[in-house]
Amino acid sequence: MWFANFFIAGSITMVLPFLSLYIETLGDFSASFVQTWSGWVFGITFVTALIFSPIWGKIGDKYGRKRILIFSASGLALSVLLMGFVTSVWQLFLLRLFMGVFTGFIPMSQALISTQTPKEIAGQVLGTLQTGSITGSLLGPMLGGLIADKIGYATTFQFVSITVAASAVIVYFGIHEQRIEKESEEEKTSYQTREVLGHIFRHPVLMMVMLISLIVQIAHFSIQPILSLFVGELHGPENLALFSGIAFSAAGLGNLMMAKRWGRIADQQGYVKILVMLLFMAGAVYLPAAFVTNIWQLVALRFLLGVSIGGIIPVRTAYIRQEAPVAMQGEVLGYNTSVRFLGNIIGPAIGGMLSGAFGFSAVFFVTSALLLSSGLMMLITMQKNPKSVKQAHAYSH
Repeated sequence: MWFANFFIAGSITMVLPFLSLYIETLGDFSASFVQTWSGWVFGITFVTALIFSPIWGKIGDKYGRKRILIFSASGLALSVLLMGFVTSVWQLFLLRLFMGVFTGFIPMSQALISTQTPKEIAGQVLGTLQTGSITGSLLGPMLGGLIADKIGYATTFQFVSITVAASAVIVYFGIHEQRIEKESEEEKTSYQTREVLGHIFRHPVLMMVMLISLIVQIAHFSIQPILSLFVGELHGPENLALFSGIAFSAAGLGNLMMAKRWGRIADQQGYVKILVMLLFMAGAVYLPAAFVTNIWQLVALRFLLGVSIGGIIPVRTAYIRQEAPVAMQGEVLGYNTSVRFLGNIIGPAIGGMLSGAFGFSAVFFVTSALLLSSGLMMLITMQKNPKSVKQAHAYSH
């Protein structure tokens, strides 16, 4: 599963850096047209992904997640292949829309692995799995840029579809899924959507963890569209793509180094406690970025941000693993994924508006405030619901 995630994340991020450059080749467009459409073409995938994530989660709970993963990777491969043949921006837009239907591969793989993993080591195992997609995301943009320069954008899409299809093959031959119907006598073997939503609403800590998913994505994505512009302001136009890449990748590197470690610590100390700590840490690291005066200060802060945000995903998934009965986990994680995709849509819009109106530093101030306040909300929810939090210790002793 690690290799499948590596290929998927690497392939999909390969084409993202030159998406706007590809749009330029499709006609004689003004700069503002290209920027606007880049935003639409980038964001539209998350809209369909948001709708389909819980649906795939529910189907996965019922019929097994391995099939869904193969289907998802095949759909992605087909979408990316066809993108290499488009002749207009509309065609590209519609294919990105279509691609969103199949986009939940990595969250679905987390659901698969989490149900195949004993609860007491879920954090560490999911942290290890996450390093696969992070490694792919770190290498993808750099490789994509190199390949596109050599063989052109359209051919790169066609090349990438092969590596995406490879993930489907890896899952088909390499994964044996054990069906676990339930883990205790009082659990059912299947749940209605109404029961799943009821379960989420009856568990305040679980609901809060989902809200945090939204806020973290808004915070993380608010800076994505303007990061290279900010790097340009700090460093000047020289080697801009390279230095933007370094700033982007610094967060991924911190993430890669700490994801597994945070998962292991959280398995022992309790997931919610570690989640609160990581949120405060991320908020504290975001703030000084508003005052940086050179590129290396920014890179160092991005690295520390990656260290803190790196633990949030596996810890959050491990907590859901612990809180949701096994027969509804895929659907609960599907809703969590939907909420995250919503953050991916809202974040860049907020970041763009804030930086346009008040300058780059405003984005860092607002993002830091968002993360610190979500840490505070999580802390209050945790203290009000001590039962939901104690469970983690029950497993580790």
